[in-house]
Amino acid sequence: MFQHAQLANGLTVIAESSPPAQSVAVGFFVKTGSRDETPEVAGVSHFLEHMAFKGDDRYTADDVNRIFDEVGANYNASTGEEVTCFYAAILPEYLPQTFQLLATLIRPSLRTEDFDIEKQVILEEIGMYQDLPAFHLYEQAMSIHFAGHPLGNSILGSVDSITRLTADQMRAYHAQQYFAGNIVLAATGRIDWQTLLELAERHCGDWPAGAAPRETTEARPGEQSIWLPRPELRQQHVMQMSLAPPAESDERFAADLISILLGDDSSGRLYWELVDPGDAESADLSYNDYHGSGAWSTYLCCSPELTERNLQRINALCDEFNHAGPTVEELERARNKVSSRVVLGSERPMGRLTALGGNWIYRGDYRSVADDLNTLQQLSLADLQQTLERYPIGPLTTVGLGPITTG
Repeated sequence: MFQHAQLANGLTVIAESSPPAQSVAVGFFVKTGSRDETPEVAGVSHFLEHMAFKGDDRYTADDVNRIFDEVGANYNASTGEEVTCFYAAILPEYLPQTFQLLATLIRPSLRTEDFDIEKQVILEEIGMYQDLPAFHLYEQAMSIHFAGHPLGNSILGSVDSITRLTADQMRAYHAQQYFAGNIVLAATGRIDWQTLLELAERHCGDWPAGAAPRETTEARPGEQSIWLPRPELRQQHVMQMSLAPPAESDERFAADLISILLGDDSSGRLYWELVDPGDAESADLSYNDYHGSGAWSTYLCCSPELTERNLQRINALCDEFNHAGPTVEELERARNKVSSRVVLGSERPMGRLTALGGNWIYRGDYRSVADDLNTLQQLSLADLQQTLERYPIGPLTTVGLGPITTG
């Protein structure tokens, strides 16, 4: 059962209750991420997520972690290009304590002494991810593909931007982004609606009203190819990106099926063409949707000497798929795979929480599991072909990382 309300300050509260469930998942979805940052505060959204766990005037960082552990919560937070989420899954009887703690994360003290200590943690994290070729390539490819567009902003920021960032800048960013109207409170599982509303009023009713605007003009990148030398790597990593349906588009369902058909990392056409015969360690395609823009991303990891030939094979496969699309049998297999993923994810409240909160953040509506399954069942070969005609998969942007220095 789905229910929806809005507090006087603009905080949206949504819940999908399931009486047979044995747990409750609750999360605050904040419409803020790296795309909302200026160059002067690059990486502040992710840094702020870390700082939230430092507590407020009532709870210390030790208190936050101790209480979550005492109630047996499965808790965490994440920051992306567009959303910062704080969430926990618990037994229903521990909802009041857990809710109060989650609300504390949204309004932390942001003490200067905590900021100075956590800054070193963030700098270490940046260094760690730079040592992971696949992640570093993704960051570089996003920056190059979306150059001049907010989606090109790095989630982590840079060593320079984090080093220069001040606690006052973080407080100012928090004040301009963490309005009640910029936040969705979502809950799933064995949830009592009236209890949830009472908790929201008690712990969130005094949050400042308002919302932060966001520019969502669709990105229009030009064709480009950039090879970043990393001679110490023994494999070549390549990502190719092109335009795809945005998060608001109904074509996102067709795009999801297309990514499975062509790029699933264990059963897509790219896998059977390159990975199964041993010509590449990885070859897949992902579909990422954002506010106003979307992106196809193919990823290749292989021996440097096989890179050129493998890229030719990938682009040939993509061209063929753009023009001919999948077979009826392939479509049915992909439909079943995505349908199973939807159903299996819904069987745990934590799995439904991401779908529930994310759908509301991006589209302001509710979709049940049945709604998604029905949409998937109605998709035809013609629907997929129409999406491919509007958003063909190809190497609009090519970024390489490894021993090869030119394409």
